[in-house]
Amino acid sequence: MRKVTRFFWFCSGAHIETLKKYPLEHNKYVGIGATIFFTALFASLSGGYAMYFVFNGDAFAVGFSILFGLLWGTAIFNMDRYIVSSINKEGTTGQQILQASPRILLAIMIGIVISRPLELKIFDKEIRQKLRSAYLKGQHNKIDTLQKTYNDKYAMELAKNADLKKEKDSLEKDINRSRYQLNQEVFGDKTNQTSGIVGYGTYAKQKQDVLAGKEARLKTVTDNAEKMDDYLSQRKIYEGVNDVKLFTGHQLDSLSAIAGFADRNWALGQLTYNENGTRDFDTYMAVSFIAYLFILFECLPVFVKLMSPRGPYDVAVSKLTEANLHYAERDKEREMNITDSLYDHQLDADKERRRHIISGQSAHDLGRHRYD
Repeated sequence: MRKVTRFFWFCSGAHIETLKKYPLEHNKYVGIGATIFFTALFASLSGGYAMYFVFNGDAFAVGFSILFGLLWGTAIFNMDRYIVSSINKEGTTGQQILQASPRILLAIMIGIVISRPLELKIFDKEIRQKLRSAYLKGQHNKIDTLQKTYNDKYAMELAKNADLKKEKDSLEKDINRSRYQLNQEVFGDKTNQTSGIVGYGTYAKQKQDVLAGKEARLKTVTDNAEKMDDYLSQRKIYEGVNDVKLFTGHQLDSLSAIAGFADRNWALGQLTYNENGTRDFDTYMAVSFIAYLFILFECLPVFVKLMSPRGPYDVAVSKLTEANLHYAERDKEREMNITDSLYDHQLDADKERRRHIISGQSAHDLGRHRYD
């Protein structure tokens, strides 16, 4: 239990040796340290989960996500620890709030960042369903776009092919009708289109020639229509129209399962809207409250430090800071005095050395010269 307490004291950024002297402050800093620790823990899980989707499909995805999660959690831990430990209780409430405002804004940003990946996990089922619908709709749009481009590009050929098929259908109906009339002529059935004379006579031959001409024309039209169908089929293959097909249910499940962070984040945003574009208030509130919870959780250590009254630990830390500042100033003076003394000593020694040099040089010169 003592080790856990000391660990949370360390997490709170408190000066442990000073805090030990004031038992009334122990629980407060245990609470602050625990809040900072669990915020960092949630940040690790959030960052690791986000990085898992970045490297999804890679053999080392799990290893990368664990490594990044630990690094991200450590960074958030150090940042929170600094934010809380840097708030002092010296000034008025307004001054303390002003001092803590940049740290609160930073805490809000951190809360938003670490909440998003966890929201993605919480709404994973709904996100996958939204991605399925989005991928299927996107495939429909892609097919429609390719088909429209194909129709616009080969409009003349498609129109000609439609005319050939229309003419073919008309000829087939006309040939069937002409064959029936030929049979009526041969068997002597009297109508307004036949003579009523039995046998293969002049009228029958005329009808036979007309029928042969129509059949020849039908063959020509049929051959041309087949050639045009073959050409348009090759164009469809060339333009890629036949290559794009709707996703199956299994394919949609696979695509939504391996979707990246950007797609899942987009899908989470779309969950807060209905199909008609209006706001889905229930889903929006659910997503928002999760973000608000983490923002509050991230700001909680700062709020606890601001709301707590100035205690004996704060006074002791303030006095210790003053003492350290005084010591630093005195230490500065000591170093300056030592530097001055050493400089003076070095100056005197340098003067004495130069005197000896000059005296020695003078004696040498005197010995070399004669004045008689």
